Amino acid sequence: MDKTFVNFKNQVCLITGAGSETGIGFNTAKILGSLGGRIALIATTDRIYKRADELKAMGIEAKGYIANLMDRDETNAVIKKIADDFGDIHVLINNAGMTQVGEEEDFTDILNVTYESWDTSISRNLTLTFNVTKQVLPYMVNNNYGRIVNVSSVTGPIVSNPGEASYSAAKAGVIGMSRALAIEVGKNNITVNNVLPGWIGTASQTEAEAQGGLNTPLRRSADASEVANAIVFLASKEASYITGESLVVDGGNTIQEYKGDSKYYY
Repeated sequence: MDKTFVNFKNQVCLITGAGSETGIGFNTAKILGSLGGRIALIATTDRIYKRADELKAMGIEAKGYIANLMDRDETNAVIKKIADDFGDIHVLINNAGMTQVGEEEDFTDILNVTYESWDTSISRNLTLTFNVTKQVLPYMVNNNYGRIVNVSSVTGPIVSNPGEASYSAAKAGVIGMSRALAIEVGKNNITVNNVLPGWIGTASQTEAEAQGGLNTPLRRSADASEVANAIVFLASKEASYITGESLVVDGGNTIQEYKGDSKYYY
């Protein structure tokens, strides 16, 4: 008898934004694969092939794909290729967004931000998720089963920062889109949920963000695997009656009213 709480045996799991070895996407892929999932990884550069090779070395069936998911033609082509290679798609983890290799995030305030910058941020953090989801959904509807987990953020739905209006709007938009979709596809045994990370100690974390992590109730940033564990549960068969929801993974940061130096309060 298999005593594993969750497993993904024979399930094809697609994870976007999985190129960074320290990132949430790749950590999620490792866990899903270790639990029996067949893993398809997408990123914008050829480092995704190295991530796939690392999974294969762990005994996991995996394949990497390069695509710009902001481009709908590329998105359509890569999803069809994945479905042809693996035969199906059962789980979708929409993790891509925020930053892209070779491009810096723009923190310009609304008064001075360019229209191009705004449109790019919305495309990267919201429309991209729509592009992938729309192409994957027919496979899930055909199976009368699917799990979609979107990696949003506490930034936008709950809190925000100066210079992050477009990012905040996009990540809040992901939540709204997810709720509508959850209602639409519930009859097809497809659930749609969101994970909202706070301060995460990945390779791209800035010094300021690291300081933010130290000021949470848990006094540290999260490891990417701690976010990945939440994603994996929502992506499992066992999370069968949870849909349209948002799970905050932020070490309690957004529940605390006072966020200044602890010596003045705590």
